[in-house]
Amino acid sequence: MSAPSGIPVPSAPPSYEETTGINVNYPQPYLTPEHGQKPDGKRMNPSPYVAQPSPTHNPITVQTVYVQQPVVFCDRPVQMRCPSCNQIIVTHLSYDSGALTWLSCGGLFLLGCVAGCCLIPFCIDALKDVDHSCPNCSTLLGSYKRL
Repeated sequence: MSAPSGIPVPSAPPSYEETTGINVNYPQPYLTPEHGQKPDGKRMNPSPYVAQPSPTHNPITVQTVYVQQPVVFCDRPVQMRCPSCNQIIVTHLSYDSGALTWLSCGGLFLLGCVAGCCLIPFCIDALKDVDHSCPNCSTLLGSYKRL
């Protein structure tokens, strides 16, 4: 369709800079004062609101918790962290007569080892219970019972 004769057809609407009157091609040599300020930077009227202080941010504290896996004690030394002195240690073993030692002694007695041979289980560490202790602070850490 053609435009009626004598009326010019606009090519495009004006840009933002053209409508506001800002010339973006040339930077301004000075800063323009804000609304409510004189050109020397002083306020003409006090601001209509009172600024509240910004809330203080409490620092976030992070607590690291180390969860120690349960230690399984056996008849051999165990490397672990001592809960008493907080050192990494290898446990010290001590052997005590337990249920297996006494049952072995009674069984040998019933088999006829009456002359003192029934006391042999008290000399064998493999038949005794094992106590694990810390070599630094001597705290009892755990026990291994044969029966």
